[in-house]
Amino acid sequence: MNIGILREEKVPADKRVPFSPSQCKQIITEFPELKIFVQSSDIRCFSDEDYLKNGIPIVDSLESCDILFGIKEVPKDKLIANKTYLFFSHTIKKQEYNRELLKKMIKLNIRMIDYEVLKYNNGSRILGFGRYAGIIGAYNGLLTYGLKHGFYSLKPANKCIDRNEMDNYLNDVKLSNEKFLITGKGRVGSGILETIKKLNIEEVNIDDYLNKIFDHPVYLNIDVLDYNARIDGKESTFSDFLNDSSLYKSTFMKYAAKTDLYFAGHFYATGAPYLFTRKDVKSPDFNISVVADISCDIDGPVATTIKPSTIDNPIYGYNRNTEKEDDFMTNDIIAVMAVDNLPCELPKDSSEDFGEHLINHIIPIINSDNKIIEGATICKDGDLTKNYEYLRDYVNS
Repeated sequence: MNIGILREEKVPADKRVPFSPSQCKQIITEFPELKIFVQSSDIRCFSDEDYLKNGIPIVDSLESCDILFGIKEVPKDKLIANKTYLFFSHTIKKQEYNRELLKKMIKLNIRMIDYEVLKYNNGSRILGFGRYAGIIGAYNGLLTYGLKHGFYSLKPANKCIDRNEMDNYLNDVKLSNEKFLITGKGRVGSGILETIKKLNIEEVNIDDYLNKIFDHPVYLNIDVLDYNARIDGKESTFSDFLNDSSLYKSTFMKYAAKTDLYFAGHFYATGAPYLFTRKDVKSPDFNISVVADISCDIDGPVATTIKPSTIDNPIYGYNRNTEKEDDFMTNDIIAVMAVDNLPCELPKDSSEDFGEHLINHIIPIINSDNKIIEGATICKDGDLTKNYEYLRDYVNS
């Protein structure tokens, strides 16, 4: 079986890859029945020469390959009929901008396996860049905090060669008695903690965070039931919250009153209470001066996130009075870091992390009828699969 590594051709270009050169070599060593071909590219974070040095052929066309791996959506005019594709299709939520892409894949008899819905038996996702979004987003939050208050200056993550260099700059972080708040305990939240723990600052419990004054920096990591409570005062449970979040209200403001830098790494479900609103931000009790919104839900649960920021311009200011963008260096203007493609800042590291999970969990079953693969197959044999029949009106309109 021939595997092809696609050239990323969606604009703007993405430098990430599904497999690094050394990982390609690992695959063909461990699975001698597989051959790998890499489509030539001058964009990706690993050069053609890097792959050639590892014995991986570089080709212009992947017509001879059976299964094609990419990262972002493949442009419609680049699709090859009768192939199996794996990439993030961004169609499962009926995204309007990719409707024609899915229709074209069905028409071309393509088997589309979407990374986003490859899941373990317990329902959790196998693949994603959430960990590195957290790692880099936390660094960017610290960078923003240093700039905002003039305490220190960090080299931007995307200017670093790799994570090791980025982590070395954490030695330049100078703190006093700050309180850092982190929401989320999934992949993104875990990634945030990886960076924060390198600062060797103390983790505290909720009671101490809210009630004690420290002479050194501390952080607190909370989850959904820590900042939501039933409106009627009855006992809160996670299953109850998932069943009907309209019965709940946010209690986030008690944390906002004590927090200097907030890292948002939680998952937000539609209909759940906002963590804080624009009205909340106007309160004199809102103490947060820097928001690192790694989850980046625009005009959503984190009211200061009014737009995504970019890798080149990662910070903007939120004026609590006008509710509009302002100069983040101005007093009383909240600095917001809301880059929505954080893993692209360290493409080599994030790609290797992603590829490791692909090798461990997907490559061994890629050409089988395994239920993990079947559950993530959106279309095949010229039609939607049973699991994605709900997309029928989406592709028919």
